Order: sequence, then C-alpha cells, then structure tokens
Amino acid sequence: MRIKIAPTPLELSFLLARKIVTGVNECSNEGYHIALSGGSTPKLLFEILAKEHIEDVDWTKVHFWWGDERCVEPNDDESNFKWVDELLFNHINIPDENIHRILGETNPLAEAQRYADEINQCLLSINGNPQFDLIILGMGDDGHTASIFPYQLELMNSNDSCVVAQHPVSGQQRISMTGKVLNHAKETVFLVSGENKADKVNEIINKEGDYQTYPAAHIQPENERLYWFLDEAAAQGLR
Repeated sequence: MRIKIAPTPLELSFLLARKIVTGVNECSNEGYHIALSGGSTPKLLFEILAKEHIEDVDWTKVHFWWGDERCVEPNDDESNFKWVDELLFNHINIPDENIHRILGETNPLAEAQRYADEINQCLLSINGNPQFDLIILGMGDDGHTASIFPYQLELMNSNDSCVVAQHPVSGQQRISMTGKVLNHAKETVFLVSGENKADKVNEIINKEGDYQTYPAAHIQPENERLYWFLDEAAAQGLR
C-alpha cells in the first residue's frame, strides 16, 4: 500500500492526472484500459485532464470504463457517465468505440451481464480474471466503494464480474463491478477527499475498529499495487 497526501482536492487531482498520463504514455500499443469512479471527487480530475493534458496523451490509446453506474438515463445529473462526457470526452479526441458506457437506462440484470461480457471480451484475462491497467475508486463515508455497500458485502465476493446492487437508503439500483475485477487490476487507486471520510480511512488503513465491515477494506489487489490518494482532510485521522 502506498499513500499520497496533498493539501487540497485540487492538488490531489493534479497528482493523479500526472499518474494517468504517465501510465498511458508507458503502455503498449494494445491500449490503456482505465475504470473510473463516480461521485463528485473525480470531477476535478476530469477537468484537469481536459485542460492541462489534451496534448500530452494519445487519447486514441485510452479505453474508458466505469466501476459502477446508477440505473438512470445517460443525461441524468446522477449519471456517472454524464459528467465524464461533459468535462472530459467533449474536449479530447477519443473514438466512440473507446468509451465503454454502462447502459444504466436498460434492464439492470441484463445490463450487468452484458457489461461483464464486454469486459471479458475486451480485456486480457489473468488467472481467469479480467485485468484493467488502472482502476480508480472512491469511498463513501460509510466505507462503501463502487456500488457495493456494507449491507451487501457478499457482492464483493461474487463469481460474476458485474452485479446489480441497491442503495441502502434510496433503494436506487446500480450496476457495479465486483472483487473479481476490482482486485485484479495492474494498479488500483483510491481517490478520497473530505474530513467526513477521515475516520473510515484511518480504520481501513490501520485495520482498526470495524474495518472488515467496510467494502473498501476488501480492495486488496493480488499484485499489492494499491494507492491511497488523500487530501489532508481525509488523512487527518491517520496515525
């Protein structure tokens, strides 16, 4: 585990943007497959990539995926795809076929299977598990990651690459990758900001309290290349 701390979410996003640019430029001609997280924290990252790194990357080599998606229309404000499309895709030269959107507007069970099939067809398989070059994950203040919540922790260990999950409060259905995918990327990054996450960050990293009940604690990549990108607010509880 490697921890990187920056004073603000903006500076944190600059650090991760540079890591992505380096990864793309060092990858083979077969392309660079990256799975994005949802929520508000990555929006700064998308803006920085679009404004600062348009010319630094051959975007035709990059394939974008999503670790999870809400079951909404792609133009809905809750859609993870919508914000990447507006903040990044509209500003870079990327082929349509490189954007692998979860179709949140379709039948959830059917879409979870379709997306899993697309992942398995497009990515190299290592020991029976599809492997992304980079997976970016967020973490909620309840310790959830992707769309796997504490009360549905069994989904992390599913034999399926993608499953249908449900938000514990709103009941909204979501499609999420599982540990079968999330724990087998070449590199995995948690991008976390805000003091409301500090307690969970400390418990997970230092393996204290009820950390095993948090889905984020079950992201333990087999190759051990796990990074925590934290702003100072999220890191304030670390010993």
